[in-house]
Amino acid sequence: MLSVAWAPLYAHPLPANHRFPMLKYELLPEQLVREGTVPESAFFPPAAPAPADILRTHDQDYYQRLRTGNLTRQEERATGFPWSPQLFEREVTILGGTLECARRALRSGIALNIAGGTHHAFRDRGEGFCLLNDQAAAADYLLASPELGISKILIVDLDVHQGNGTAAIFQHEPRVFTFSMHGARNYPHRKEHSDLDLPLPDGTDDAAYLALLHNTLPRLLDEVQPDFVFYLSGVDVLATDKLGHLALTREGCRQRDQFVLALCHRHALPVVVCMGGGYSPRIADIIEAHANTFRVAADLW
Repeated sequence: MLSVAWAPLYAHPLPANHRFPMLKYELLPEQLVREGTVPESAFFPPAAPAPADILRTHDQDYYQRLRTGNLTRQEERATGFPWSPQLFEREVTILGGTLECARRALRSGIALNIAGGTHHAFRDRGEGFCLLNDQAAAADYLLASPELGISKILIVDLDVHQGNGTAAIFQHEPRVFTFSMHGARNYPHRKEHSDLDLPLPDGTDDAAYLALLHNTLPRLLDEVQPDFVFYLSGVDVLATDKLGHLALTREGCRQRDQFVLALCHRHALPVVVCMGGGYSPRIADIIEAHANTFRVAADLW
């Protein structure tokens, strides 16, 4: 059975006409239960982590200002979210969910977070709807726990936007290999240097995207020899996405997930999956694409 992190506070209230689709955090778990892909018993409520599990990755000054609501107006604007105590609680809970997913994946092979993949968060700041970097914090936790036996981690970031925060956090950490395959001309305009960046031209379709992924990921597994994988499965690669500028179909996106997760399964690599972004105007397009990730995982595990 899959383990899935989710809490009602993932669906945080935002001002009217805000472009971030918070509704998906209500609708996706409902869809997965209704269709029988994920039973209700598979969901677990994540707990907020200890501050030490956040401060391993994030600067203390930034964390304290985020916790107390003392970000500058410019810093708050960069995150894309109006600050509130409830927003802070949401962000630390999502991070806690990915931490617990990492522990569970070591036992069962895979665990998924309904949210997460907050790859634009740097050590000392948030950007682009990302305030704390959940996958980076979970990777740091694994590496700081020698009893778990994890010495090399691969982060596979297939969101349409480059994982700039994650790349910067692990720039000088050889035990974490960051791989980002993203829109070349998309946000962020100033890219960081991942260990491997594959920038894609606007309009990249299923065939070109999947061919590049098929030619890259097996080689990376051979070269990096990871003990653990974090997968960011953003669905903003869809042709319907208003922020993505790529041209994948929903089936192409499903085949992407199938390829990544089947490779992890075949190599017996524990994997944590976080949903990342998705901004199609029709919420049904977002939900179906995210649901495919869980369907693939449920078939494999």
